[in-house]
Amino acid sequence: QNAEIIKIQIMPDHVHMLVEVDPQYGIHKLIKKLKRVSSRILRGEFKHLTTKLPTLWTHSYFVSTVGAAPLKVIKQYIESQKRSQRK
Repeated sequence: QNAEIIKIQIMPDHVHMLVEVDPQYGIHKLIKKLKRVSSRILRGEFKHLTTKLPTLWTHSYFVSTVGAAPLKVIKQYIESQKRSQRK
């Protein structure tokens, strides 16, 4: 196991995730794999996406380390994003 998704919040146009990644594996490999696998699954389930969207994901992504912040605080932040999106 090279990575573990600790918390995830799926938004209409982006995703917030708290992950723990083996430094030897690298975050870039995890992001690439997540995008590839999720794209394959979604295109398999929603065939019309293939003709409407040439790609489901952009090549870009944002990564930040949490440093010394408690995991509880980070998890609460991710959870709060869905509530703030509804307003």
